Amino acid sequence: MEENQINYAPVSVLSEEQKAVFYRKTYSHLAGALLAFIVVEYFLLQVPFIVELTVRATQGFWWLLMIGGFAFITNYAERMALSNTYEPNKQYTAMFIYIIAEAIIFVPLIYYITKFTEDGGKNVLSQAFILTAALFSGITAVAFLSKRDFSFLRGVLTISTFVALGLIIAGMIFGFDLGLWFSAGMVVIAAISILYQTSQMIHKYQENQYVAASLGLLGSFLLLFWYILSIFSRD
Repeated sequence: MEENQINYAPVSVLSEEQKAVFYRKTYSHLAGALLAFIVVEYFLLQVPFIVELTVRATQGFWWLLMIGGFAFITNYAERMALSNTYEPNKQYTAMFIYIIAEAIIFVPLIYYITKFTEDGGKNVLSQAFILTAALFSGITAVAFLSKRDFSFLRGVLTISTFVALGLIIAGMIFGFDLGLWFSAGMVVIAAISILYQTSQMIHKYQENQYVAASLGLLGSFLLLFWYILSIFSRD
């Protein structure tokens, strides 16, 4: 195992051809993961029990517990992917777990949109996805063209996450709506997360960690999609 590990170099020191191969693998896995997410989401929405259970979970502190469970599972999946970079089956298992967790957390939001907006939410969903993809592409371009290491953003993301969680808990305790500005702020945080994850892929990951890299990008993409969708779905 140790001999195999020595053979894998950081992406930053690879030749341009090797980097291109790594990036192609990472983004093809990201595209496949997004497609899998859409398929899983569609099937979950066809199961009344799951829809009813997740919608009920958005009430009161049950939603906090659901968010906590989601955070635990996705963090576990990310660590599993990173710690098993020499075992492809475990990496793909981690990705599958992550996709399932993301699909479940999205059920109440997408159910609300499809039920209470015109044309079954098709317009809202398509516009939100297109805008998310456009922003993701633009931020990705910034990371590649600037060639800067944005690792310093980790601290910003950590602090922002705790502040956001504190606001969510406060909203539940005192019964106030976080509103449009909170969602707008979270869009900014998601954009920073995309920049950070892309920078990590360019500067920190090893050439065999394309599954883990795609998992980090998937989480940032879906975080951005969630809050853009939340903004678009507001009355």
